[in-house]
Amino acid sequence: MANVKGLKRTTKTLETVKTEFLALGLLQGQSLATVTAGLTRELRASVTAAAKIETFKGKSDECILVYGNADIKRIAVFGLGKKSELTTDDFRKAGARIMNRANGLKVKKITVDTASFALTSKLLLQAFTEGLMITGYEFLNYKSDKENEKTVQTVELLGKPDAAILKKVTALSKAVFLARDVSNHPANVATPTFLAEEAKKLGAAPGFKTTIIDESKFEALGLGAFYGVARGSAQPAKLILMEYKGGKKGDKPFALIGKGLTFDSGGISLKPGANMDEMKFDMCGSATVLGVMKAVAELQPKLNIIAAIGSTENMPGGNAQRPGDIVKAYNGKTIEILNTDAEGRLVLADVLAYVTDKYKPAKMMDFATLTGAVLIALGNRVSGIMGNDEALLAEIKRASENSGERVWELPLWEDYFGDIKSKIADIKNLGDGRMAGTISAGMFLKQFVGDTPWCHMDIAGTAWGAKKPEYLPKVGATGVAVRLVYDLLENQVK
Repeated sequence: MANVKGLKRTTKTLETVKTEFLALGLLQGQSLATVTAGLTRELRASVTAAAKIETFKGKSDECILVYGNADIKRIAVFGLGKKSELTTDDFRKAGARIMNRANGLKVKKITVDTASFALTSKLLLQAFTEGLMITGYEFLNYKSDKENEKTVQTVELLGKPDAAILKKVTALSKAVFLARDVSNHPANVATPTFLAEEAKKLGAAPGFKTTIIDESKFEALGLGAFYGVARGSAQPAKLILMEYKGGKKGDKPFALIGKGLTFDSGGISLKPGANMDEMKFDMCGSATVLGVMKAVAELQPKLNIIAAIGSTENMPGGNAQRPGDIVKAYNGKTIEILNTDAEGRLVLADVLAYVTDKYKPAKMMDFATLTGAVLIALGNRVSGIMGNDEALLAEIKRASENSGERVWELPLWEDYFGDIKSKIADIKNLGDGRMAGTISAGMFLKQFVGDTPWCHMDIAGTAWGAKKPEYLPKVGATGVAVRLVYDLLENQVK
């Protein structure tokens, strides 16, 4: 949740505004007088004096704060750095710095002079206002004392920023908040049934249709790999399908697939007890898909989309699958189970194959907290991607640049197929020991997408716990890839 419900566009000026907190921006090397010209003589003098005392030059890590008068109680001037070195994400970070500073001062209303922040394009305006919005998030659902650390409730924007961009940013921010919320709920609340209910809420939007397939139908449908994982839990698994028809009739849909393991104990191959509580986050791939579809429901892009979530718990029990079992996936491939903790790929295998068969998508992406190995390779600031189509991978990289959500491509060469080849089944669900664990998982998934242009995104490092950049929460889920994917989808519209 967030206190800030939206961005308020105003025709007020520096001469007429009344606010608790006024934010101005200054490029390094820019004259301070250019951004303070609209202030009263007394306020200009105060800001100038503070800048001199602090030797403020407009560097990106600098900020000066001045206490003003009855109309403008505080003025904060934020350094932006050198114009030639600024990236899109630097503007997003600038928005976050404003929000963090204002919340630190327990301010309820802030005013931002957008004209002073060098927002020379719609993309930069979007990035900057995203920083303002998504930084306002905090998760307090289970606090008895719900005193908010994030106090800002109103964000007023001077300078007549583009109204359509503000509407889009508000929708995207709410989508990110949904992804964070469903991930942060504990596993005794966020069950597969809970995720299905969240999907049903989106079904009321124009062009939407939500279908929930219960675990009781998995065997009849041929979802043997998914069912094998689901067998050990008392919570009924769900295959959640969300269809959105905003494009031309007959156009093939873009497919989004999410791993929805609402709790992963490891099954019979039980995980160590330390940090097992974090395994409630093993459904963050499904949270990404839900977040994207919330944005789609509100913004109504002109394309067709099929979104699918495979949701279950992975639990030990008398009916749980065992190491050594062999299951048959939807596309007929047999899989030797060597470790029941490599379960996410089993769920995704069936969902990918089912969507490929039933919906014939033009392109497809899946999102999963799939391997600890991706943390070793890339840390918690970059998601790993791999796929079978260079054009799609290039599109995703462009969306990554626009959104500031970093990705890095790992190879998916056929040489790696040997790592998952089984001696007694078609493939096995574990690679070659500790070697290339993320890639072998991607190679496993590749066996279930056919010729569909496809990309797998491993978000195990980025889905929760990352505290940088500044617009991410201090604790809990990040809502990773919601903004990236929506940017990608927008660029599919012809």
